[in-house]
Amino acid sequence: MPIIPSANKLPASDSEVKVAALGGGHGLAASLSALRLVTSQVTAVVTVADDGGSSGRLREELGVLPPGDLRMALSALCDDTDWGRTWRDVMQHRFTSREGVSGSLDNHALGNLLIVTLWELLGDPVAGLRWAGALLGARGEVLPMASVPLTIEGEVRGNGVPGALISGQSLLAKAGEVENVRLVPENAPACREAVSAIHNADWVILGPGSWYTSVLPHLLLPEMRQALCTTQAKRLITMNLDVNDQEATGMNAADHLHVISRYAPEFRVDVVLADPGSIGDAEEFKQAAAMIGARVVFGKVGSSAGDAVHDPLRLAAAYRDIFGGQK
Repeated sequence: MPIIPSANKLPASDSEVKVAALGGGHGLAASLSALRLVTSQVTAVVTVADDGGSSGRLREELGVLPPGDLRMALSALCDDTDWGRTWRDVMQHRFTSREGVSGSLDNHALGNLLIVTLWELLGDPVAGLRWAGALLGARGEVLPMASVPLTIEGEVRGNGVPGALISGQSLLAKAGEVENVRLVPENAPACREAVSAIHNADWVILGPGSWYTSVLPHLLLPEMRQALCTTQAKRLITMNLDVNDQEATGMNAADHLHVISRYAPEFRVDVVLADPGSIGDAEEFKQAAAMIGARVVFGKVGSSAGDAVHDPLRLAAAYRDIFGGQK
């Protein structure tokens, strides 16, 4: 039986802030790319409801957790060194069949295959992710939100009329005007290591990311929601730069906070971080934040290129200021 490597974290010092960052996909990767510049004590807790692309195929064919968002989180925690950049690119590499050929590896990310291989060899998702993190030299640990694959469902409004039930993250993310979102199975077991990370953190960060399919699921899973509501850690929500993406059609920034309040009214937040360029009515937004107990910190955290992408250095500076002001 191989020795399972521990989480790839440096010994904590008094100045090191322990952070649990929750989300999925590109949003979580953006947060982790910034957090690894601030502290080595980072634990990523990742949604496991993806059912599209390479992850969806592996989930369907092998019955495993969808590895794609977990892979992205590991890649985001790689150091900006030759070793880190090389392994980041290896993990993100996708196979493309030559023209006219439909190959079994087409569009599979190598990192997904590596993670699933470790899971099959070790028989333990957490152990497999720790081995992958050790190989990459990741500055932190990556954990699944739940120990079984999840399916996310929701209804879609159309001209104010309740629409049909949409099942599956890949479809729901593109549906627009989503409501009545839920997880299946609704009482799935949370990853116990993820629950412990939330309780042991100084700060818990939720977002950025697709609001209904990457951020909200953490509050829909009962054990995860209880941990988020009872942890002694400070809680921070990082807002999206694009608050009116496809699954949030017609919503503004304040509406995003109302969604959190609607699905988890007992969940309280200490700080909401937002780029002023993404907030329409600042006063309305502050009032929405106050309803969940939070103060608002405005900071220019978007890319200077003007895209709706968080800049790692700017976001890291904002996190550092917030952590330093209230630990």
